[in-house]
Amino acid sequence: MKRQILSVLSAVALAAAANVASAADVAAGKAKAATCGGCHGANGISAVPNYPNLAGQKSAYMIKQMKAFKDGTRKDPSMNAMAKPLSDADMANLAAYYESLK
Repeated sequence: MKRQILSVLSAVALAAAANVASAADVAAGKAKAATCGGCHGANGISAVPNYPNLAGQKSAYMIKQMKAFKDGTRKDPSMNAMAKPLSDADMANLAAYYESLK
């Protein structure tokens, strides 16, 4: 019984994650990315070696990193503060926008 419940919960979680990813809005992500451009470049290509390029990054990776910055499991004072107010939809939109850049 426990195994069946875990299987159902896993399926629901995967479906929810797929729904968020498919519902991502590139245009909304571009608008939200205005605050990211100072460090990561206007088109996701940073002019400063210490800041990573975001253009072309896979959205799943970016969402994972933003969540880690938000919950504090990944430490960087600037990014922890930038990620704190982001909703799951904001993260999905930002990730979709940066993934769309080449």
